[in-house]
Amino acid sequence: MAQVPAQIGRYTVERELGSGGMGQVFLAYSPGGDPVAVKLIRSDRLDPATRARFEKEALIARTVVGTNRVARFLDADPYAERPWLAVEYVPGRTVQEHVAGNGPLPAPLVASLGALLAEGLAAVHAVGLLHRDLKPQNVMLGRYGPILIDFGLGAFLDTTKDTLSHSGMIIGTVRCMPPEQALGQKKVKEPADVYGLGTILLYAATGHYPYDGARWEAIATQVTSRQQLPDLSGLPASLIPLVTKMLAHDPADRPALSEVTRQCVAILGEVGLSPANARHALIDVTTASDGGTDTRPVPDGAPSSSLWERIARLAEPLDSDEDEQASPLDRTPETDETTGAAQQAPPGPPVADEPVVPPPVAGEGSTAATPEPSATIPRVGRRPASWVVAENLRSRYATHAAL
Repeated sequence: MAQVPAQIGRYTVERELGSGGMGQVFLAYSPGGDPVAVKLIRSDRLDPATRARFEKEALIARTVVGTNRVARFLDADPYAERPWLAVEYVPGRTVQEHVAGNGPLPAPLVASLGALLAEGLAAVHAVGLLHRDLKPQNVMLGRYGPILIDFGLGAFLDTTKDTLSHSGMIIGTVRCMPPEQALGQKKVKEPADVYGLGTILLYAATGHYPYDGARWEAIATQVTSRQQLPDLSGLPASLIPLVTKMLAHDPADRPALSEVTRQCVAILGEVGLSPANARHALIDVTTASDGGTDTRPVPDGAPSSSLWERIARLAEPLDSDEDEQASPLDRTPETDETTGAAQQAPPGPPVADEPVVPPPVAGEGSTAATPEPSATIPRVGRRPASWVVAENLRSRYATHAAL
């Protein structure tokens, strides 16, 4: 077992968080007490050209703006005996850990994941950087939503095919590697990250990678073959067109990140979820299952079903031929069919001092004060039970604007 250093740069190390093909990651603290994640780079990646490339990318990484989806770059020393970089510490579990422990995510939440990460990657690309190593292990799921980690290590991945066989690196990476990178091309471009994001969405929705095998050489052969199509088994129908394009063999055939976001948002719209509410639902699911960290109470008047059932009902397509004698929640609240009087709302907390419409959430990137009618009221007439569940969740989120 590798020894845990007491100090890395100006940071005091508390414990190891993990290790992998690139090196070791430690939880450490700044002199003032802020938690950070510090990564020590493997000693076999320390040639002068790589150090210089790392220094250049570290300087550029500090300039990334316009996104909350990348762990903030704090500090780096490319010329230490072992190079290191420090980034914002993001508590939570990775996509891989969540899926392994709880199973795949529902399609709408995968779409939310895709929309958020595509926006984050677009901000990275805007300053001329690539991630180059996107995979389920490099996305953290925390109380703010999905965050990309290991950003800033791209300099160490500009490498030839012959150097990819290091134990511990290729098996974790080649499954998510685009064909052009697996073929040894050093100067990959933005579509390589689109491909990597596609593998994350596939894994989040199904629990498997597009290609797999017992040895990295066998996986690389599949990845680079034009005849070998990716394994999309188990992928929900709504995600198949987008993920298929993202995993296209030719980089030119993959969609731009802006198109990925647009299509993910369209998938959310088909099930009556706004992007903001879908993000909150994603946070609920991925944090409530992580040691019970989400302790907020269920709103009064909400059904006593589990969180998973509530999210699943939100994601159900609405059917105009539903049984008219369904739950009393399905009655139209505006008027009673027999008396013409307004119906009483389900029992719940007093609403006199609460806004009718959730206010804009700081940092969400939304300028609209009220949601579009189509996003909040799926159809005119009798409102289904899922609409009532949605309203309860929206009310809940309106009082937790910090999320």
